[in-house]
Amino acid sequence: MPVPLLEGIRAKTITTPRLTTRVLFSGDDSGTPVLFLHGNSSSATWWEPVMFSLPAAFLGIAPDQRGYGDADPSAKINAPRGMSDFADDALALINTLGYEKVHVVGLSMGGSIVWQLLMDAPERFLSVTVINPGSPYGFGSSKDATGTPTYPDGAGSGAGLVFPVVVQPMIDRDMGTDSPFSPRNRLRGLYVNPAFVNPYEDQWLESFLSTHLGAQDFPGDYVPSANYPFTAPGIWGANNALSRKYVPDLIPLYAKNPKHTILWIRGSHDTVVSDMSMRDIGTLAKLGLLPMIPNYPGPEIFPPQPMLAQTRAVLETYKAHEGDYREEIIMDAGHVPYLEKSDAFNALLHAHLQK
Repeated sequence: MPVPLLEGIRAKTITTPRLTTRVLFSGDDSGTPVLFLHGNSSSATWWEPVMFSLPAAFLGIAPDQRGYGDADPSAKINAPRGMSDFADDALALINTLGYEKVHVVGLSMGGSIVWQLLMDAPERFLSVTVINPGSPYGFGSSKDATGTPTYPDGAGSGAGLVFPVVVQPMIDRDMGTDSPFSPRNRLRGLYVNPAFVNPYEDQWLESFLSTHLGAQDFPGDYVPSANYPFTAPGIWGANNALSRKYVPDLIPLYAKNPKHTILWIRGSHDTVVSDMSMRDIGTLAKLGLLPMIPNYPGPEIFPPQPMLAQTRAVLETYKAHEGDYREEIIMDAGHVPYLEKSDAFNALLHAHLQK
């Protein structure tokens, strides 16, 4: 069902050579374009509060990416390409809209897509902002700041770690709070601090439930593994595409020009992307929260993924290759800091866009 739009946001169906999807717009059509890329289990809807807060000189553009929202359901995510399907879609969209360059802003998985875009076409961007971005080394099954894989087959990442108890409430469109795994409780427990009341919760819940479901979508497919936790990524869907197994060599990120000053904004209390992520199998196993999966080999072999340390190390290398970055921490904010601390977030973003 269509997700209600906030006042000042307009929706269009756009067809590119790669994808037909819903695209949200805000501001004057003659404004400087700002492309917003959403994260996993969401859609363009999550960007609306940021879009209508943009200064008058900017045009906000936010697509439902493949696998989410009103994107063509026949367009699948080829996981062995990593974030390349999403990146190619984004470039096709700005080409179709007729823009040579845009500002780009990515949240969570959207930040992972930004890493790929900077490897593919850094010349297409006026500025670059990532908000609690996924590590450049993917999500799950890597250790140390250099992203060393935990196992060659990617065990500990991908679709096999999205348990049925999480997926079934999405299939059932459970809008309630009785189950700790209901979509509403997951929104409240993972993405914002528990005491925060999301004024857009119903719209965001509809967006969450617009995730395309199935073995080729969410959660995707998986294969058995001899390595803990005994599943490895398959070949379909975003959860598999985010695996360390499918992360490309990062050399193009450092080698290609032009370079940017990347604005990295993160919430101090983010539990999704952190060095002890509560969605990372390494963290959960180390804390003893996965008794249903026996034979944890211990943190020496399978530690929590140091996501922040990895991102910082990559950005330091980027800086050493004539790029630059700023890490800005918004205190007392979670995975979506622009929701909880909008004034602090907007001050950072707007200043970066206007440089």
